[in-house]
Amino acid sequence: MDDAPQSDSPPEAYHWQFASPVDFVPQRVVSLVPSLTESLFDLDLGQRLVGVTAYCVRPLSGVQLLPRVGGTKNPDIEAIVRLGPDLVLMNDEENRREDAESLQAADIPVWVTGPRSIADVLNLLWTIMDVFDHTVMVPRVHEIERAYDYTLAATRNAPLVPTFAPIWRDPWMTFNADTYAHDVLRVCGGVNVFADRERQFPLAADLGEGDPLPADDPQVAGRDRRYPRISLDEVVAAQPELVLLPDEPYAFTAENADAIRALDIPAARSGRVHLIDGSLLTWHGTRAAYALRDLPALILGE
Repeated sequence: MDDAPQSDSPPEAYHWQFASPVDFVPQRVVSLVPSLTESLFDLDLGQRLVGVTAYCVRPLSGVQLLPRVGGTKNPDIEAIVRLGPDLVLMNDEENRREDAESLQAADIPVWVTGPRSIADVLNLLWTIMDVFDHTVMVPRVHEIERAYDYTLAATRNAPLVPTFAPIWRDPWMTFNADTYAHDVLRVCGGVNVFADRERQFPLAADLGEGDPLPADDPQVAGRDRRYPRISLDEVVAAQPELVLLPDEPYAFTAENADAIRALDIPAARSGRVHLIDGSLLTWHGTRAAYALRDLPALILGE
């Protein structure tokens, strides 16, 4: 992702669709979602792609020769139209509503995705294979389903680990229970210490330095509350036993890890502050397989 989550877009006006908006088999596709670009290649559908974003980096061998159409939040609409796609893949968090509306105004169908759980991801993968009428990779999705079931069974019998995973800093920012990243933590053995924390407006209220605007205030109504801005004092109060610092959407560094290790929290005292591949938390699609493979051992300390 090329920026912080778009957490202020009214969700009722721009939300993900469970089904494709087209009643034909798409042959020319532009993907504005890096995780879906990777997923199409993993599902043997990479040959349908005619354009991707600058942030679509996986798989390198597949995307390196494809036309680039800008970033996820600043796509070149005219360039997309010139490519003549019969479907554009978007995401309700990574892409902007106004870009979806511009494409639809140009008579280009837009499929807005936005899974909030690994179960949603599995359903989406099955739907993609159905929509594209190409099921050669059914065994691969079955393998991800088996990994999901196995991981759920294993973590159900393990002591869950209170975990803090920021996604931004200046100010520090994290996610609550209504997000895909939260479900990844849950499935892999973690307890999101900010699961119940909702974003407050304005920023001073989120940081505990002022009073929040009432829910019916015009400046607040309809705004996404799933990505709260937090203070390090809140992190100390939450007492996480594990801290995961991803390399995207914000690229946390060793210096950031040292700042967390200076806090009076169990994770710092036990040496459980880790820099991780951010795609394990935030990339849905077939990359869920990597999260199910790598995160349980890291979270549960096995």
